[in-house]
Amino acid sequence: MPNAQRVFLIVLDSFGIGELPDAAKYGDEGSNTLKACFDTGVLAVPNLTRLGLYNIDGVTFGTPVARPAGAFARLAEQSAGKDTTIGHWEIAGLISPQAMPTYPQGFPPEIIQAFEQQTGRGTLCNLPYSGTKVLTDFGEEHLATGKLIVYTSADSVFQVAAHEAIVPVEQLYAYCQIARDLLQGEHAVGRVIARPFEGEPGQFKRTARRHDFSLLPPRPTILDELQQAGQETISIGKINDIFAGQGISRSLPTISNEDGMDKLLTIAGEDWQGLCFVNLVEFDMVYGHRNDAVGYAQALGRFDERLGDLLPLLHEDDVLMITADHGCDPASPSTDHSREYVPLLIWGHLVPPGLAKGTRRTFADAGATVTTLLGVATQTDGESLL
Repeated sequence: MPNAQRVFLIVLDSFGIGELPDAAKYGDEGSNTLKACFDTGVLAVPNLTRLGLYNIDGVTFGTPVARPAGAFARLAEQSAGKDTTIGHWEIAGLISPQAMPTYPQGFPPEIIQAFEQQTGRGTLCNLPYSGTKVLTDFGEEHLATGKLIVYTSADSVFQVAAHEAIVPVEQLYAYCQIARDLLQGEHAVGRVIARPFEGEPGQFKRTARRHDFSLLPPRPTILDELQQAGQETISIGKINDIFAGQGISRSLPTISNEDGMDKLLTIAGEDWQGLCFVNLVEFDMVYGHRNDAVGYAQALGRFDERLGDLLPLLHEDDVLMITADHGCDPASPSTDHSREYVPLLIWGHLVPPGLAKGTRRTFADAGATVTTLLGVATQTDGESLL
C-alpha cells in the first residue's frame, strides 16, 4: 500500500455511539449520544452516512448504505475513565490503565489553601458544578469580592472561572499555571481549565478564551513518532492544550466548530506532509454538557455540510479520518461525559471503500492507522486497521 502524504484526523468531541460494556460502572448505562441526536428527528448527515456511519457495528437505527465510500469501525476505550485527556491520548496510541483523580466532594483543603496563598485571592464553590450554573450561583459574589470560582466535574479537572473585567485573561492563565504546578503526584488532574466569562448578573456568558493546562503524556504518542520521522504535526483546536504542546509542530487555536473547519480548509490548501489533528469542541461544550440534543443534532448537520466543503480539497494521496474521544449523551439525566464506543470513519483513494473492520479493542487503533498510512513505524498501543 502506498503511503499517504497527509492525514486529517478529526475528533468530534463527545460523539459517542453507544454504551461500552462497563458503562454501568461509570453511571452511564444506556448512554448513546448518536441515538439521542437521531431521535430528535432533525439529524441530517448525508456525508457521514455515505462514509458508513450507520453501517458501524452496534448502530441499529438509521439507514446503512449499500456501498459505503469509506472504511468504518467501532472503537472501544481501554483507558480507565471517560475524560477528554485520556480519550485523546488513547487515540494517539497511549492507553492509560490508571484513572486520573476526581473530586466528587471538592478539592482537599491543602490544595485550596496553597492555591489561595499563591494567587493572593480567595476561592468560591469548590464543588462539582455545571459550568453555566456555577456562574449563576457564584458570579455575583465573585464580582463583589474578586474571589476565584473554583469547581470540578465528574472528570479529572480543576476549573477556574473569573470575569474578564475583574481578572484579566492573562492573569487568569497565570493563576491556572499555579494550579497546574500544585496539582502533581496523587493530585495530578488531567486538566486545569481557565474559564473566563463576561456580562452582568443574570446574563453571564463564558467567553471563547478558555485555555487548558494539561499533564504531559507520560510516554511518547504518535505525535512524537511522526515528528521524529520528520513529518509535520498540525494541531487545530484544543489538541495542543490536551498534549501540553508535546509532539506538536504547529498549533492553530479556535473559537468555535465553524472556526475550526475554516482553519482546516485553509490547511488543506497548503503543501505539507504529516498529520493534521483536529478537535471540534462545541459538540461537547455547548450541546452535550447542556443536554441540548436538538442543538447537538443541528451542529452535526452543520459539520456534515462543512465536510462537503473539505472532501473536494483532498488530494489523491490524502486520507480523512473521523472519530471521537468519549460520549456526552444529551438525552441522559447527567450533564457529564458518558462511557461509550466511538466511531471511526476513514476515507481516501488509498483506503478500500466499504472496508468493515467491526469492533476494535482500543481507540489507539486510530493512531496506529495514522502511522501506517504515513509510513512511520509505531511503538504505541494500537493496531492499524489497514
